[in-house]
Amino acid sequence: YEAPVPRDIFEEEKKSVDALVTIRNTCDKFHRVVKQLRSRYSDRNTLDVNDEYDVQDLLHSLLHLDFEDIRAEDWVPSNAGKSTRVDFVLKNEKIIIEVKKTRRGLAAKEVSSQLIEDIHRYQSHPDCKTLVCFVYDPEERISNPRGIERDLSKDEDGFKVKVWIRP
Repeated sequence: YEAPVPRDIFEEEKKSVDALVTIRNTCDKFHRVVKQLRSRYSDRNTLDVNDEYDVQDLLHSLLHLDFEDIRAEDWVPSNAGKSTRVDFVLKNEKIIIEVKKTRRGLAAKEVSSQLIEDIHRYQSHPDCKTLVCFVYDPEERISNPRGIERDLSKDEDGFKVKVWIRP
């Protein structure tokens, strides 16, 4: 005999899946938004996405379209004597979003290494059942983005990792 699973667990799972679909859609279209921002009426000033902080600022703004409680730069418990901050926590959805932007000196090998460290570190965060790693790669410095996504994405012991690399 197997006891029925409480209904709220199914609802929590569905909410998490819906949130992931929404976040993925935002990441998938992120580059289009960046390109559109460059094309302003009468050559008005715009937000240039030059570094990781610019990516974070724009992504944070876009997340507000679909999420109410977005916590920026939340602390992660110390791991091996090193504390760090996550970029965004969606507390209700139990999702952490980590943002990277490729640049000279931060391509496939370095990004993969940083993400492996992040994955290990964020598993201990009390509000994280899913870690989304969004790597913005507008210059396409990563030659095999789908390979890195497959190698680093996982679903083990109630902890999911989704890696999305987008130009």
